[in-house]
Order: sequence, then structure tokens, then C-alpha cells
Amino acid sequence: MFYREAGQYKTTYAADQQIFPIRQDRIGIAIILVLALLLPLAASEFMLSAIAIPFLVLALATIGLNILTGYAGQLSLGTGAFMGVGAYSCYKLVTIFPEVNVIVHILLSGTFAAAAGVVFGLPSLRIKGLYLAVTTLAAQFFLEWCFIRIPWLYNYNSSGAIEVPGREVFGTLITGPAASGTARYYVVLAIVVVMTLLIKNLIRGRIGRQWMMIRDMDIAAELMGVRPLIAKLSAFAVSSYVCGVAGAMFVFFYLGASEPAVFSITLSFQVLFMAIIGGLGSLVGSFFGAAFIWILPILLRVGLPALGVDVAAETVFQVAQMVIGALIIFFLIVEPHGLARLWAIGKEKLRVWPFPYA
Repeated sequence: MFYREAGQYKTTYAADQQIFPIRQDRIGIAIILVLALLLPLAASEFMLSAIAIPFLVLALATIGLNILTGYAGQLSLGTGAFMGVGAYSCYKLVTIFPEVNVIVHILLSGTFAAAAGVVFGLPSLRIKGLYLAVTTLAAQFFLEWCFIRIPWLYNYNSSGAIEVPGREVFGTLITGPAASGTARYYVVLAIVVVMTLLIKNLIRGRIGRQWMMIRDMDIAAELMGVRPLIAKLSAFAVSSYVCGVAGAMFVFFYLGASEPAVFSITLSFQVLFMAIIGGLGSLVGSFFGAAFIWILPILLRVGLPALGVDVAAETVFQVAQMVIGALIIFFLIVEPHGLARLWAIGKEKLRVWPFPYA
């Protein structure tokens, strides 16, 4: 009785095509946004800096991977490298043009990652599946080598690392070691929300439908007029752009400083696991997967001692990895669409409750 579509009549095309056609969904999204805006009032500086900000950034990176793998059907193992391209590009833009707003630099840094994605996405026109995954893996190793061997990217620092300078927006410091967690959180939240809405509308439009047609059957899509060149390269470009923006925010709003090892193959696999557990081809699943994998070790570290189980930090990490691995196997076998599908099934059951046969 709490989640019903009956009685919610649509009288215009705009109302019929809106992102959230059911009133309860709109109310739920509004409540989530209000709680997200009020979170700094109840959360500590540690919770904002170590949990909320990286969760939002990794959720955006997972959305970027989902565009390519979940919606376009192109396997990729180079997400971490494309995030690194965005981070290093943003660092160079900030140092070359220090007077420009840092948020503009973060959004522009994604264009360099998009260009790299298009270059390494060219093989997708001839190969697919595991062979394409190997190609993106080569991109991961090559770009990681560039981050180490090209001193110009990190301004010839002797440490080989990039350090985020302090930058202000409307008189408030949002980057650098002196920036507060609240200011950084609000900037990250705004960017993630806006980009998620833009991507949602893009997927619902003509370009998104072309991606899904290529994913389901590329030959039939080509016969129906979809150009694989445009569809595949646009998927690589948009996906890499989103990952590049996420990588820039990962360094500028979370880490504060970075070295090439941050964007290693480990980060690529971590984002891939988030997409698998959350659900391929689902934006809400990207948030579910990022929340589960990022917050699970923290919950184990806090929950196990509360239950009287005294474990070391290394043990907590290993237990978390074991749980994540087991869940990946479980979802691949039982529910390939991940947590997002379980969420959708729950909503469908709620819509017909208490009449499960309806």
C-alpha cells in the first residue's frame, strides 16, 4: 500500500517520460538528497573525509565503467589508468592556469581521459570480449608507465608524486591540506549528483539506446542503421571522461597527494568488482557496489571488536576480500545483475503487496 503506481495518471508526454515516473520514487530521491545535504551536521570530519567522499568518487568511477561494460558491452580493465589520466591532467591544468577555478579544471581533465579512451578504444572496432579486455589491460600498463617515466606530468618532483595545492571557490578553501571535509564533501556531492543525472538522461536517449543495441547484438544493430564506429568510440569517450573526472576528484578531494601506484591495476579491479556486485547496466547499482565494497572493511573493523572479536587490521582486510570474492562468485552464478536487481525485485514485490499473485 505504500508503493503504488495505480492512480498516478500522466496527462503529458513530459510526465510520461520523466526519469522517476512513480511519485514514491521522487519522494525517496528527495529524502536521500536532503539527508546527504544534512550529513555534515551529524557526521564527523573523519566520516566525511574517509568514508563519504571516497564512496561518492568511487561510485562515479563505477558509473563510468558501467557505461562502457554494462550498457555498451565492451569489457575494460583500464579504469584505474583513465582515472590517473584525469588526475594528472587536472594537476597540470592547476599548475599551468592557477587563476582558473579548480572545479573547471576537474571537469576539463575528463576530456584528456576521454581522448585516451578513444585511442585505446579503437581496437574495439575489430575485436571484442576477452581480447578487448587484454587491450584495455595493455592501456593500463602503458599509462601507468607514463605516470612513472614522464617527469613533466608531476612537474619534475624528486618524489615522483603530485601534491594538491590549496584552491578557493567563493572564498572557501576546497582543496589542499587545510580544506575542511565539509567543503570538499559538498563539492563532490554536487558534481556526482549533476553528472549522474546527465548520464541518466544520456542513457535514456538515442545514444544510450545505440550502446545497448551494440551490447545485445552488434551485427543486428548495424543492420538497423547503428554505426558501430560512432557507438563504440562514444561509449569509450563518455566512460573515460567520467572516470577521468572521478580520478581528479579522488586526488584533489580525498587523497590530497598521489603517486602512480594509486592508479594501478588494483584500482581497476576494485572498480570492476563494484560494478559486478552492484549490477552491470545500472546506475543505482553503481552506488550499491561502491557502498558495499568501500564500507564493508570499515564495518568489519568496527563491528568485530564490538562483538568481542579482537582481530588485527590485516585480518579484517583479508576477511573483507574473502567476502567480496565469495559474493562476486555468488552474483555471477545466481544473480548476474547484482544488488540492483535485488532492489528492483523488492520494489516489484512491494507494488503488488499483499497480493503476490497479481
